Amino acid sequence: MKHGGDLSDAIAQYGGGPPAWLDLSTGINPCPWPVPAILAAEVWQRLPSRADHEALIAAARAAYHVPAHADIVAAPGTQGLIQWLPHLAPPGAVAVVGPTYSEHAIAWRAAGRDVIDVDSIEAAVARAPHVVVVNPNNPDGRIIDHPSVMQAARAVQRNGGWLVIDEAFVDTSPRSSAVALCGDDPIVILRSFGKFYGLAGIRLGFAIAAPSVTKTIAAALGPWSCSGPALAIGTAALRDHEWAEQTRGDLREMAQAMDRVLTRGGLELIDGTALFRLARHHDAAVVHARLARQHIWCRRFDHADDLLRFGLPPDMAALDRLAAALGSDA
Repeated sequence: MKHGGDLSDAIAQYGGGPPAWLDLSTGINPCPWPVPAILAAEVWQRLPSRADHEALIAAARAAYHVPAHADIVAAPGTQGLIQWLPHLAPPGAVAVVGPTYSEHAIAWRAAGRDVIDVDSIEAAVARAPHVVVVNPNNPDGRIIDHPSVMQAARAVQRNGGWLVIDEAFVDTSPRSSAVALCGDDPIVILRSFGKFYGLAGIRLGFAIAAPSVTKTIAAALGPWSCSGPALAIGTAALRDHEWAEQTRGDLREMAQAMDRVLTRGGLELIDGTALFRLARHHDAAVVHARLARQHIWCRRFDHADDLLRFGLPPDMAALDRLAAALGSDA
C-alpha cells in the first residue's frame, strides 16, 4: 500500500487546482497542532544545538512514555528509519505482516533481504528471523495485543533478529503501544510525529529500542539529522499534553461521524483508526471515480479492488461535502 497526500495524479486526470480538492487520501490529522509564528521564525538561522536535540528527546520520552531502560533517537521522518533499518539489522530474511504499508517490504528488498509476506505475527516468527508489523495496521486498523507482541519478541530473540513495530497511528490509542516492552527484548518501535500532530511537512520521526540499537541508528543518521525547526516545533508540540488529549477525543468524534456518512452512502465499514476509516463497496472503483470527478480524493488498493480508505475531513462542512458526493449521481 503506497502513501497518499500527493494530488498530482488526481489533478492531472480530473483537473482543478489543489484548493479545489478535498484530500482524504492520507491518515494525517487535518486539524494540526497550532505552530506559533515566533517559534517557527527563530530557528531558521542557526544550526541545531545539542540542547535543542536533548530537549526534543526529553519531550518525546515523556509523551511516548519510554521506559528508563530503553532509548529513543530522532530522525527526519519515519520513512528514513524504514529505509535505514534493513541496512542496520543483523543478517537474515524478514517477514512482513500484511497487507500493510508497502514501503517496509520495498525497503528490505532494496537492501538485498528476502521478504516473506505473511498474514499474522505468529506466521511471521515461524518464517524469518526479522519481523515487521504495523500496529495499528494500515489500512484496516488491526491491533496486535501485548501478549502476542511479547511472544513474538521472544521468538525473534531466539532467532537473532529484530521485531520492528511501526506505530505510526498509535497516538490516537496510546494504550495499544508496545513501548513499555522495549529495552530488554529486540523490539524496535517507530513513531511518527507528523500524522497525529498534523505536521507531516516537518519530517520528524522516532525509533525506540535498546540503547545498543538506537546508537547504531544514530550513527547511521549522522549529525544534524533533524532540522532546527523540526526540533523546536516537535519539542513544543510533544510537551502539549492537553492538546493531545483533547485531540484524541475530537478525532474519535469525527471518525464516528465519518462512519455514519460512509454507511449512509452505501459502503460497508470495515474498521480503521481515529485518523482513517476503511470501507468496502462492490464497485469501489466506480465510487472512487465518482468522488474524484467532484474533486474528492480517497485511497484505492492494489490488493483489494473492493476497498476504499478515507482520511478524516477538517470540519463538518467538508464531511457534508463528502456525504453529498456519495449520494450524488454525478
